[in-house]
Amino acid sequence: MPKQTTKTPPARRTRRLGIAIPRIPARAINLFDPSSFLSQAGLGRKIVKFKKGQTIFSQGDPAETVLYIQSGQIKLQVISSGGKEAIIALLGSEDFLGEECVAGGQSLRMASAVSLTGCTLLQIEKHEMIRSLHEDHALSDIFVAYLLSRNIRVQADLVDQLFNSSEKRLARALLLLAQFGKEGAPQTVIPKISQESLAEMVGTTRSRINFFMNRFRKLGFIEYNGKLTVHSSLLGVVLHD
Repeated sequence: MPKQTTKTPPARRTRRLGIAIPRIPARAINLFDPSSFLSQAGLGRKIVKFKKGQTIFSQGDPAETVLYIQSGQIKLQVISSGGKEAIIALLGSEDFLGEECVAGGQSLRMASAVSLTGCTLLQIEKHEMIRSLHEDHALSDIFVAYLLSRNIRVQADLVDQLFNSSEKRLARALLLLAQFGKEGAPQTVIPKISQESLAEMVGTTRSRINFFMNRFRKLGFIEYNGKLTVHSSLLGVVLHD
């Protein structure tokens, strides 16, 4: 009659060999949630609010924090040594702001940030942002994707400025304000913005902006009567050669 053998459970064999295998309950494994990180205050980060027209930071300020826009719209502007101002970017919800501070050699803000609407931001201290990017791949994926999209946007802005007419540049600026092209439904009613600011963005005069705005309104591309509404038909101005 063959001798019966009993199998030693793996856990018992490891104990005999002196190998300790830690056992972590599934409920104790804390998976990183980037949406939670970017929506809540915590270690090294806090929620700050700004009213319309407030300066969030100024060109030349120490670059010590990264900001994540939870809601609202912000313009980035630079001022030359001669005092001339130019708007270089418009940012909205789910965009980062002041991200250059995570670069080793960038200690000062390169532009000023001013709220176009009431804004809610998550302010993240530089060291906490760097630590989180190193440790949490989900957050670093979101951040890198944002940086790539911003780089593409900067290139598109340069091409727009070099090759497109003032009319096309204005149409594109209005569509960007309404967040056409971003995920989700566009915000067709956009914050009130002066024609002087639009002229700075487009790189033309206020009189030309006034001429094109009236033309867009007559063609039904936009409506403005106390508030500015942008219709998707304005895309035809940008796409038309």
